[in-house]
Amino acid sequence: MSQEQPRREQEEGQQEPIKYGDVFQVSGDLASKPIAPQDAVMMQAAETSVFGQTVTGGPAAVMQAAAAQNERAGLVGSREVTDIAGQQGVTVAETDLPGTRIISESVGGQPTPVAAGAVPQGAITIGEALEVSGRAAGDKPVEFSDVAAIQAAECRATGSDLITPGGLTAMAQSAAAYNQAVAEEEDKVRLADVLTGATAKLAADKAATREDAERIINAELRNDPDLKTHPGGVAETVAAAARLNVTET
Repeated sequence: MSQEQPRREQEEGQQEPIKYGDVFQVSGDLASKPIAPQDAVMMQAAETSVFGQTVTGGPAAVMQAAAAQNERAGLVGSREVTDIAGQQGVTVAETDLPGTRIISESVGGQPTPVAAGAVPQGAITIGEALEVSGRAAGDKPVEFSDVAAIQAAECRATGSDLITPGGLTAMAQSAAAYNQAVAEEEDKVRLADVLTGATAKLAADKAATREDAERIINAELRNDPDLKTHPGGVAETVAAAARLNVTET
């Protein structure tokens, strides 16, 4: 009895690794497998062999971020590979159709949701919209309404509610907390400081849609003292991108 209790307490307090099922819509044994560093290396190599580089916001980027977090937590080793990925491999393919580029990427024969979708050529992504906001309202000090909008945008872009350490949401949270404690306006962290290069800071990205815009607008409104969105801010810029995407399709 005394030996079982410490074991149960250890199991209950043990951190869970990020698994394939946490970030991709996969099923079966793969969904329960932790994302390992060498899995990410294989996907990165596959993307590079097809596209000449890794895909911004693609599965390799998602896997790299997840594997790095798992390794930092001591849950996987740097040389570790998932048995399914190691035995069945990863695949990447690109098909160009009129007005559409279809990127197909899979692990162990199962497509990943980021790669399986068809992205209209020329569509503005959420990450690109965030970068535009960083230029349009770049001088605005970061506030908690901005944090809420950025978090909603990151969740919609990546399809995950996880806040990535060092990611956009984490940076915005730190900036807003810092600004709240700073008296001098010129010393505050600006929106441009957080959103410059936003696309590269996202683990995944997608074309902005009306539903994305609605979620982000609601998040910014709920956290603004005056229940307003900021001109050129995150919510308005993503909404503009979504409207443009509808016009182009």
